[in-house]
Amino acid sequence: MLPPVSRETPGWTPIAEEAERAARVLHPDRHRMPRPSHRRVMTVANQKGGVGKTTSTVNLAAALAMHGVRVLVIDLDPQGNASTALAVEHRLGTPSVYEALLGEIRIADAAVRSSASPDLLCVPATIDLAGAEIELVSMVARENRLKQALYDGSLDELGVDYVFIDCPPSLGLLTVNALVAASEVLIPIQCEYYALEGLGQLLSNIDLVRSHLNTALHVSTILLTMYDGRTKLADQVTNEVRSHFGPTVLRTVIPRSVKVSEAPGYSQTVLAYDPGSRGAMSYVDAAREISERGARMDLPADPDGR
Repeated sequence: MLPPVSRETPGWTPIAEEAERAARVLHPDRHRMPRPSHRRVMTVANQKGGVGKTTSTVNLAAALAMHGVRVLVIDLDPQGNASTALAVEHRLGTPSVYEALLGEIRIADAAVRSSASPDLLCVPATIDLAGAEIELVSMVARENRLKQALYDGSLDELGVDYVFIDCPPSLGLLTVNALVAASEVLIPIQCEYYALEGLGQLLSNIDLVRSHLNTALHVSTILLTMYDGRTKLADQVTNEVRSHFGPTVLRTVIPRSVKVSEAPGYSQTVLAYDPGSRGAMSYVDAAREISERGARMDLPADPDGR
């Protein structure tokens, strides 16, 4: 396998770098990503809508799965957009995360293989999930329902390396369940000023969950999305986020892309819809960063202590 092309490589050119990035998308079998030292459970959260939570969840998961890593996506958003993007059935009556939260079925029984990759599984969300927050209120240990569903042996049975939990755009009981069940939080931040508003509230909620419900929880990854290099504002937001959060922010920035927006309309990830696009290549680069961090870092244990 050829070494990565960078500005330090003799004979580097922008075209050579783009060609090398495209090769990683179009020939994933030659550019496999490292598996983590142990399973990573990541909640993708941001209470602001439209920042790229679901888009980032499905495309990062697809990129990892295409490159030899086994991934499970849990769609915890009643809108079911992640299920749609992964071409997974989520009509009313489909076994889903709703039944798993209520303890009626196991996560392993609700997981469905996505057509995007044999190594990509999804637990879909149906419209039933819209009423779950009301039903959970009266339940014992209501904040731990998803954690109980995940750590009943299902993840071992499915043999997954990564679990991505896609949250609704709110800080309600479903999002709290996702934070309790995970050891890591991935926060997508849109490269616009308003995207920074409310981030403090999200971080405060994460601190509360860590203090009272899940001591293993931490913000491990921040992904900058919808970057428009033509505007000064995008650079200002990028610099501000990097200066405040440091190495937690991925080097890769996801550009604003029509192809990324179009792909869900065809029940596809952008990697399947247009693998040579800038959006697809950027998500592959971001996924590689995440996988390389997971392979070399001494990660904290999952919330069940493993």
